[in-house]
Parts: sequence; structure tokens; C-alpha cells
Amino acid sequence: MLGGIKLLQQSTAIFNKVRMASSNSCGFKAAVLQLTVSGDKSANVANALKRIQLAKQNGCTLAILPECFNAPYNTALFRQYSEVIPGGETCKALSQAAKSNQMYIVGGSIPEICDDNVYNTCTVWDPNGNLIAKHRKMHLFDINIPGGICFKESDALSPGNSLNTFKLGKFKIGLGICYDIRFSEMAALYRKEGCDMLIYPSAFNMTTGPLHWSLLIRARAVDCQAFVAVASPARITNSNYVAWGHSMIVDPWGKILDEATEKDMDLYIDLDFNARENMRQQIPTENQRRTDVYDTINVKNKF
Repeated sequence: MLGGIKLLQQSTAIFNKVRMASSNSCGFKAAVLQLTVSGDKSANVANALKRIQLAKQNGCTLAILPECFNAPYNTALFRQYSEVIPGGETCKALSQAAKSNQMYIVGGSIPEICDDNVYNTCTVWDPNGNLIAKHRKMHLFDINIPGGICFKESDALSPGNSLNTFKLGKFKIGLGICYDIRFSEMAALYRKEGCDMLIYPSAFNMTTGPLHWSLLIRARAVDCQAFVAVASPARITNSNYVAWGHSMIVDPWGKILDEATEKDMDLYIDLDFNARENMRQQIPTENQRRTDVYDTINVKNKF
């Protein structure tokens, strides 16, 4: 009798492990952290670490930070706040946070100094604290909208020259930063590389945000039949650059799974990648592209 009970307990334990593995294999829980950014780098980083730990406590496997989460988004200050990657204080803190919380961290972006050039750079850390990807913003935000906003990143930043991906389990994730999302060719290349998700730490403004933020995110999701996550700083109305906020995750059908307001807040979303596979089967655009007529190519072919 005791042997039968023990066998039943072992069978139940095995079933629960299989069920858990099956559940985990089709997705994971992601945190999008919409943080308030001040002029105090150490305080910004400390706040990010607290929110990462809270995301872990809420069962998240992945935490996504905003663009320029450790410093003000200001061309006049980028060089002042810049640091080397991976040896700078922000990277060391993110590495330790990823290791201590046993989770993946997409470190938004920070100003990076390298060979006297400054880049707007996203880092990605695995649960062992290793730097597994780095993306430098490819498309610099140089715009002039009369009566709206004039901003020129190229006054202070150099552009990156490569597309970058990382793996979270069996899922492949492509990286971009803010203005990169406007360039559908870049997203199309990620789709051709088999990406299941795209992540863009971003800081749209009060002019382009209301018009294009949700539109572009949903368009990239539908175009690529992939999940798209964007993480913005929270809105501070008296800052030099006022962010739109509204961080969100969109599914491959273009449905907004969750969206922040303009305020300091976090989103926790369970991502089911079966939904992505279902859409790709039901609307098989990847197999229907007329590559005999047109195509998108990666000239530099650097992944």
C-alpha cells in the first residue's frame, strides 16, 4: 500500500514537472518597467534595481528598462553621463541584478563611451550575469517639427551599425532603440532571422507620441507577426525632454496586451507564443512574400 502511494506521489510530481515545462516552453512572463528618471545616476540605477527585484517577486523571467533610464535624455548631457560597457557602474549593477534575481534583463539604454564616441546603447544580461547582447541605436533621432519639437541626437551621438539579437530559452529576440522602430526594413530583417519578439526601449515625445507611438508598435507587430515590447521613461512635465510614456506590449495580431499611462508604473505580462504560431499559420505572409519581385536584404549581415 505504501509503495503504491509513493509511486502515485512520484507520478504526480513527474506530471507537475512536465506540465510546468510545457507551460514554460510556450512563453514567459515579462516586466516592462516605466521609471522616473532624474539627474542622479546612482539613484536612477538603484530605483531600477528595486523594480527588477519586484518583477522577479512577481514571477517575471524578463525585465525591460526604458531608454536612457540612468540619465536625462538630453544631448548636452550624454557625454557627461556616459560610461564604458561593460565596465561602468550601471553595467556592473545590471549584471549583479540579473545574477542575484536569476532573470534576463534588457537594460533599456545608457550613454556609452567608446573611442571618444558616445552611443545610445542597450545591453542584455542573462541569469548568470553575463552580457549576451549589445545594441547601439542605429537611427539617430534628428527631427524638426515647427511648433512641435526640434531634436538632433547626432549633435552628441554616433550611430550603431549592426542589428543584434539574443536568445531567451528557445525564443529569439531582436533589439532596437526608439527611432529604430520607424524603419520597417530593420524589423523585416529580424523577422527573416526568425525573431519571435522585438524590444525597443523608447522615449517618444509629446508631439510624435500621441500620433505615432501605438501605431508604429502595432504595425511592427503585425508586419513581423511577433510580440513587440516598448519601455518608456515616465513623464516628467518640467524636464528638458518630456516623454510620452505609455509603455506597452503588443501581440502578433496587433492587440495591445497591456499599456501604461504616463505615470511611473510597471507592467507584468504573460506571453503565450502559441498565439504567434497560430497567426503565422493562419496568415502565412512569410511564405507568400514575392521575393522574385522584391526583398529586404541585410547589406552588412552582422547579427
